Amino acid sequence: MQMNDSQRIPAPKEKVWAALNDPDILKQCIPGCQSLDMSSPTEMTATVVFKVGPVKATFGGKVTLSDLDPPNSYRISGEGSGGVAGFAKGGAAVRLEAEGPDVTVLHYEVDAQIGGKLAQLGSRLIDSTAKKLAGEFFASFGQVVGGAAAAPAEAAPKGWLGKLTGAV
Repeated sequence: MQMNDSQRIPAPKEKVWAALNDPDILKQCIPGCQSLDMSSPTEMTATVVFKVGPVKATFGGKVTLSDLDPPNSYRISGEGSGGVAGFAKGGAAVRLEAEGPDVTVLHYEVDAQIGGKLAQLGSRLIDSTAKKLAGEFFASFGQVVGGAAAAPAEAAPKGWLGKLTGAV
């Protein structure tokens, strides 16, 4: 599965970079995260509970940061095991771009693989769940870091919904 997107965060680039490397902030923002501990400046261990369709699993795993270019970019990669539910592994290239002094655009490209019971659920369900979890993470991250909800790349609703809400 591959996914990429951008998120506007109402905070300076240095503040966003610091938050991306702060396990306490990340723990608050990752849906279902029970623990996130930094074992070294470039390694973390995590326990996350999440549900995909009928499968609910607790995943334990290790996350590694590489290709660090503070405060511009890094690569995050990890793998975790959810017992009988299966395993997940993958990574993401994360890049920050300043948009004025108080707004940062966070770009990410994710590549993930899953196996076991989760892989049997079908790619549509898995892809939609992954996009939902990413959306929840970035909305929460934008709120925690910037003090306001992060604005998605496409801001106002379009079509009939936009007309209904007055956001033509």
